[in-house]
Amino acid sequence: MRIVSSLLALTFSLVAYTANAQSTLYFNFQGYTLTGTVGEDAQLKHFDGLVVKDGKVAATGDAEVLGKLFASDELARVDLQGKTVLPGIIDAHGHMLGLGENLMQVDLREAASEQDAVERVVAFAETENGEWVIGRGWNQENWQIRKFPTTASLDEFLTDRPVWLTRVDGHAGWANSKALELAGITANTVSPEGGEIIRDDNGQPTGVLIDNAMALVEQKLPQKDADYHRRALTAAFDHLASEGITGVHDAGVDATNLAVYQELAAAEAMPVRVYAMLSAMEPSLPELLAAGPITTDDDRLTVRSVKIYTDGALGSRGAALIEPYHDDPNNRGLLVTQPGAIEDLFELIIPYGFQINIHAIGDRANRIALDKFAAAYETVGGRNLRHRIEHAQVVHPDDLSRFADLDVIASMQPTHATSDKNMAEDRLGKARMRGAYAWQTFLQQGTIVAAGSDFPVELSNPFFGVHAAVTRQDRDNQPKGGWYAHEAMTLEQALRAFTLDAAYAAGQEQVLGSLEPGKWADFIVLDQDPFAVDSAKLWRANVLATYVAGEAVYQQSQQ
Repeated sequence: MRIVSSLLALTFSLVAYTANAQSTLYFNFQGYTLTGTVGEDAQLKHFDGLVVKDGKVAATGDAEVLGKLFASDELARVDLQGKTVLPGIIDAHGHMLGLGENLMQVDLREAASEQDAVERVVAFAETENGEWVIGRGWNQENWQIRKFPTTASLDEFLTDRPVWLTRVDGHAGWANSKALELAGITANTVSPEGGEIIRDDNGQPTGVLIDNAMALVEQKLPQKDADYHRRALTAAFDHLASEGITGVHDAGVDATNLAVYQELAAAEAMPVRVYAMLSAMEPSLPELLAAGPITTDDDRLTVRSVKIYTDGALGSRGAALIEPYHDDPNNRGLLVTQPGAIEDLFELIIPYGFQINIHAIGDRANRIALDKFAAAYETVGGRNLRHRIEHAQVVHPDDLSRFADLDVIASMQPTHATSDKNMAEDRLGKARMRGAYAWQTFLQQGTIVAAGSDFPVELSNPFFGVHAAVTRQDRDNQPKGGWYAHEAMTLEQALRAFTLDAAYAAGQEQVLGSLEPGKWADFIVLDQDPFAVDSAKLWRANVLATYVAGEAVYQQSQQ
């Protein structure tokens, strides 16, 4: 671990900043930030004083020295009582609307079985009077009987109201018979391209729909108007601020969602910064691209990227693989967007100067994405746009180095590895694990890894992600020694992936991602020093306060 003391070499600009009534000196804490360039050349600096002026960092360094340099009767001083200060966490891949919806719907993440999930749904339905019963979070891989659920268990209790329950990864849904009826799904319904209607031995729909087949039900759900978006996003903002997240790369935003973001930004009602990726499935995408990138003066909202889906997810066997699934020899997964359509999207998006962030989980999907980037560089260009592959979860070993060759950022989610460890080998077999969840391999070859959580697929708490990145273990410290531990990150690498390198992945490293002079003063106060605790306890970090542009957007209530 490289920690460069800033007691002598203070990281501030005396020319640009002088103390006045708007300056605040934070002192008596242990502070850490990555500084300088991104990637492996960044340096981790330690400091115990921070001066904030007009929402930006004026200086970091030795608190006593800073107090003298910025001496003023009106210089506010805040004693942080020996706690720890880190740059605000940037989650490089989350779903804001999905998180807000999750907070308003039945949460099935902790369901231990199909029956347990049904009981939670029934209990929720008794308190919710909506037309539909909607929820998310079930995961059959966490059940003793690791099989997809069926309509029968829901129909036993809920027949008069349609029920729609999205799998934890968002790539499968579970419906009761009423929902299937409204969607017009019968034994004769053909699975759409890029999707699958799961059927029983008699050819009857079981109630589980994979990827593009989900739209058959979702198009029947109640309309999500602007007010719905506003309530969901507000709930998500509050939740994330309480967890120390000061910025989110929102992976897939439609026109309604974008309009609400712009409304909230204009009203100065965005406590967390959003780097929004336009959804490639948005019908008005060409018009939104033609309108050009969006960046508010306060950097609360930035829009200059597009999210494209290539395949589904590993848990629902929708991830597109080069060879068949190890536990399903007749299945190679699904392509949600066909290669030709992906190529068309590249040709549409890149000339407008928008970054492309392409979802790819399986090795076939990752290869297709890399091939399309390589081809685009030869035709429409765009190498300078910092394109990303979202998830980069299972990559063929032959393709790992292509990320570096093509300057493609790997946007990865550490908790996916610890959540998937009980099924990934079943899906892939041991041989394909060589290129799976390969964080350290990417880092060693110079690929920028931007870390996120993929909330609400995973829990949004960023310290669950830091812990998973460093230990390759779940929060029960399993498996012993870590799961494919050679791919673990160091703590410094993990912190960088959630701060400075995440900012780089959005083209924002000049204004966000570290506590350096001139950047926005986005920082958090923790009850523990991650560099001083056992790695097994990293996930227990408790956020005491979250600051965005120098103002507290969350403070833990005093007991």
